[in-house]
Amino acid sequence: MSVYKRPGQTVYTFDFRYRRQRFSGSTGCTTRRDAERFEDEEKRRVKALQFDTTKPLPFKAAAALYWQEVGCHHVNADETLAALDWLERHIGGATQLADIDDAMVARLVARRRGEGKWRTDRKGKRVRVGELSAATVNRSVCEPLRAILRRARRTWKQAVHEIEWKDHVLKEPQERVREASPDEEAAIMAAIRGDYAPALRFALLSGCRREEIVGLTWHDVDFFNREFTVTGKGDRSRTLPMTDAMHDLLWSLKDHHAQSVFTYVAKRPRPGARRGARQPITMEGFKTEWRRARDRAGVKDFRFHDTRHTAATRLVRATGNLKMAQQLLGHTDIATTSRYAHVTKDDLRAGMEAAARPRPARPARRAKQ
Repeated sequence: MSVYKRPGQTVYTFDFRYRRQRFSGSTGCTTRRDAERFEDEEKRRVKALQFDTTKPLPFKAAAALYWQEVGCHHVNADETLAALDWLERHIGGATQLADIDDAMVARLVARRRGEGKWRTDRKGKRVRVGELSAATVNRSVCEPLRAILRRARRTWKQAVHEIEWKDHVLKEPQERVREASPDEEAAIMAAIRGDYAPALRFALLSGCRREEIVGLTWHDVDFFNREFTVTGKGDRSRTLPMTDAMHDLLWSLKDHHAQSVFTYVAKRPRPGARRGARQPITMEGFKTEWRRARDRAGVKDFRFHDTRHTAATRLVRATGNLKMAQQLLGHTDIATTSRYAHVTKDDLRAGMEAAARPRPARPARRAKQ
C-alpha cells in the first residue's frame, strides 16, 4: 500500500500512479487500515471515471489512454513516453482535446524548435550547441500529437479540430548516403592519432555510432562466441557478430585498459592520473580528433556518421541484402534502411542489361530422316 504520514501530520496521505498519472492527497484517516480502505476506493473511482470516452477528454487523459493502448507497445516506447510528457507540460493536462487547434500546434512547434541542443561542458555548465533538427521536432511534437488526435476522432469518437498538418510538419532534408572511397579511408586513417585509430577503424568495420563505440566495455565483448553488444539510441542494445578483422582489432586492445575497450594516451592528464597512462576515450575527445584528422587528410563533405553509411553500403553491395544492413545498423524499421537500396538497384540494372543483350541464334535442328 502507498499510504503514509507526512512529518507532523496526524492523518495519512495516499499516493499512487495509474496509467502514467500520479494521484495523491489526504485520506482524512488517522489509522492505516482506514487510509488503505480510502485509497482502494479512490483507485476504483479513478479507474471508473478517468477514461470515460463518452465525455470530452482532457489532454492528460487522452495521452494516458494513448500510451496504454498504443504507445507502450512501440519499439521506441521510451521516446514516445518522453514526447507525451513534453506535450502534456506545454499543452496543459486539463486542456480539452477540442481546444487544440492549428494556432496551438504552431506554437508548440515553434517552442520545440527554440529549445535547441544542449550539453554540459567540463565546468559543469550547460551550453547550447545547436538547433534541434526538423526530424526531431516532427518526431516529438507533430507525429505523437497527430496520432492522439486521430485516435481520439476515429476510436474514441471525440470532437477535435481538423488540423492542417502539412502547415506544421517541418521539411526534412533527404538523408544522403555518403560512402568513403578506399583512398579517402586510407587518408583519414593515416591522419588520425595512433591511439584513436582503432576506434575509427572499428567504426568503418561495424557501422556503430560514435556513442556506441565510446561506451563499449570489455564486459560487452565475447571473444569465445565472437560477438559484441553495443547500446545505442533509446538505450536499445543489439549484439553483432565479430568478423576476423574486428576480432584481431579488439584482441590487440585487450591489455590497454581494465574496463574500456577504446582508450587514448593521456598527454595532459587530469589530476590524479599520470602522463602516458591509458584513459577511456570521451565523446568530446573523439569528436575533436575526428575533425582534426579529417581536415589533415583533406577529405571534404564527410561526417563521422558517414562511417555508418560506408559500412552499410559495403555490406549491401557484397550481399544485396537490406535486412542484413538493418540488423547491422540497428534500425527498427526497414524503411530507414531503404536509402541503401540504390546499391541493390545497381545490381538489378546490371542483371537487366545482361538479360537484354542479344543472344547468338541457335543453329537450326536437322529434320529427322
